[in-house]
Amino acid sequence: MNQATSNNQSDNMRKVALTALAGTSIEWYDFFLYGAAAALIFPTAFFGEIPPTTALILSLLTFAAGFIARPIGGIIFGHFGDKIGRKKTLISALLLMGISSTLIGLLPTYAMIGVAAPILLTLLRFAQGIAIGGQWGGAMLLVTESAPSNKRGYYGAFAQAGAFVGVILANLALIITSALVSEEFFNTWGWRIPFLASAVLILISMYIQLNLEDTKAFKELASKRQQQEEQVIQKSPIIEAVKKYPKRIALAAGTFLSVQVTFYILIAFMLTYGVNSANMTRDEMLSAVLIGSGIAVLLQFVFASYSDRHGRKGIFMLGAILSGLWAFAIFPLVDTGNYWLILIAISMGLIFLGMMYGPQAAFFTELFSTEVRYSGATLGYQFGAILGGAFAPTIAVILWKDFGIFWVSVYIAFAALLTLLSVMALTETYKSDLNKSD
Repeated sequence: MNQATSNNQSDNMRKVALTALAGTSIEWYDFFLYGAAAALIFPTAFFGEIPPTTALILSLLTFAAGFIARPIGGIIFGHFGDKIGRKKTLISALLLMGISSTLIGLLPTYAMIGVAAPILLTLLRFAQGIAIGGQWGGAMLLVTESAPSNKRGYYGAFAQAGAFVGVILANLALIITSALVSEEFFNTWGWRIPFLASAVLILISMYIQLNLEDTKAFKELASKRQQQEEQVIQKSPIIEAVKKYPKRIALAAGTFLSVQVTFYILIAFMLTYGVNSANMTRDEMLSAVLIGSGIAVLLQFVFASYSDRHGRKGIFMLGAILSGLWAFAIFPLVDTGNYWLILIAISMGLIFLGMMYGPQAAFFTELFSTEVRYSGATLGYQFGAILGGAFAPTIAVILWKDFGIFWVSVYIAFAALLTLLSVMALTETYKSDLNKSD
């Protein structure tokens, strides 16, 4: 009986983990697909006849709009995630992303409707940001709160892996679509196909609704609230999280800076830099990012499992140090114009990033108590995202054009230093009890 129960729990945990991976992968696919399109397609399609560099910067600023919306999404979904449950909130976020991304695929260009085109594009990107702001907390907690205490890092990495898988899917979609149609057709209509494929998120949302239960930690919290309804239910989880954990939220945001700056420079800015500076083709740069992401997604499970045995902080800090040092090797390697050296530059950057990103879901889960965990973890994550990732590609373009590519490396290294200091200021969490209030 015990063995049967154990097997059933293990099977259920795998189902939860794989479902979270599927949902976050498609969600991030949509988010990153926009980043690649913003660097390669949107400057021409949505910004009219203006200088190419200006069009690129404006296009990347619409990319940033998604990040500005992420804390808003974190606040909205964090509130309801701590009030009504992880599952329902995750489903809502997935549906919002699926609808927004599909509509981008149907959006008329500047040539068709003029200035209304970039305005509508920015609004839909903002909706994507709200969705991604709520999705991460729901998927991450659905996995980590359900996982055995000694495997929170490993199972949490399934939610984290969605980011890398999303990059792979987005780049594959663009490579395959561009290979199947002519360059002219791709630039006018073909790029829409990957966005229209986002409708699959609606199906994943239905599967989660029908097949998964909410987490044990949230069910226990809901039971307590029923017993103390007048005292507890009227409180806002967001306000309670900020009042109870202001320092942890700020430091959590700081730990995320290096991940965000490095990631978006490698997957978005690098596409433009490689094509324009190293004379690489668009598909060569997309494939390098794709392969690097594939390597990193596998290794992040190794790093996350390591954190289950030896703690979150050590591997996180090592990732920050190596990311800061590697920043000064990335662009000299890319400038060679050698595909294999470019692949090494991108892959090593993403691997060092995985040392931080793999254990992050478990680390953030363990920083906050159950009643405000969705809100606290999401606020830390999303404020780190907007500070680190929102303008990273735009800042990188400006530094590159006005001061030289060396200063982009300095920018990456400075973000890594801030992350290192933030992690050092936090306490170790890997042996914490998620059901215990502090």
